[in-house]
Amino acid sequence: MTRVVAIVLVRNEDIFIEQALRNVLPACDELLIADNLSTDNTPAILEAIRRDFPDKVTVRRVKNPSESHDMIRPLTGTDTWVFGVDGDEVYDGARLKGFFDQLRGGLYRDRWMILGNVLNVAQMDDAHQSATGYLSPPCRSMTKLYNFAAIDDWGNCCAERLHGGNVKFRPGYDSMKRVFLHDEVSWKDAAFRCLHLCFLRRSSLDSASPGVRKNIMDTQVRSWGKLANLFRQWFQKKSDACWKNEVYRRGEPVTLPVSEFFGRV
Repeated sequence: MTRVVAIVLVRNEDIFIEQALRNVLPACDELLIADNLSTDNTPAILEAIRRDFPDKVTVRRVKNPSESHDMIRPLTGTDTWVFGVDGDEVYDGARLKGFFDQLRGGLYRDRWMILGNVLNVAQMDDAHQSATGYLSPPCRSMTKLYNFAAIDDWGNCCAERLHGGNVKFRPGYDSMKRVFLHDEVSWKDAAFRCLHLCFLRRSSLDSASPGVRKNIMDTQVRSWGKLANLFRQWFQKKSDACWKNEVYRRGEPVTLPVSEFFGRV
């Protein structure tokens, strides 16, 4: 039987993480969470969710983001869709469940990867009724949904879950077997759609205007010496901001209703 397993990697995400996880939980068969040494209220939130769903949720505290990929590597070659979720990604939970039920019924079984609709949010009102941001397309879609029945292995130096490494495909599959739903379906009609809150404050430890955060895999300290590491961190901060602005702020900004994404938690 086809399963959907979510893999979550977090580090200091206590503003949106509960909403993000409770939205996807009903749609998934299992939720695996790797907490990369969070120091805000994230661990307490994760533990509360684990207590509510002890048979469905696993929480592991990891020292290195690469350990998150080790949690899903045993799923390669099984009839499983692996769904990557970040702490700044809030999915439309009601529509997601219906879409994942279609996957369990065999939809897109012959594909490797599915890319969904995204609104990259630059501003959102305090009541979470509307948000202003940039749609994909023309922005790239950052959704992470992979058919692990298509591969025999995914390993060798993965920086974090579903990033890097070498994928060994089974006969009949390759990296180009993708579904570009964001090119086929409008935001209004999409079943697989996400609010990407990449430009908003995500932790109670963040400043009021934190700017673009680094990806978790880029926060690891390198042993290059203190001055070299400080320069790398400064340069990486600049390059992260430029890269994320380039790929997630394309086209004209739009303001859309988003109350469906924010139920009671």
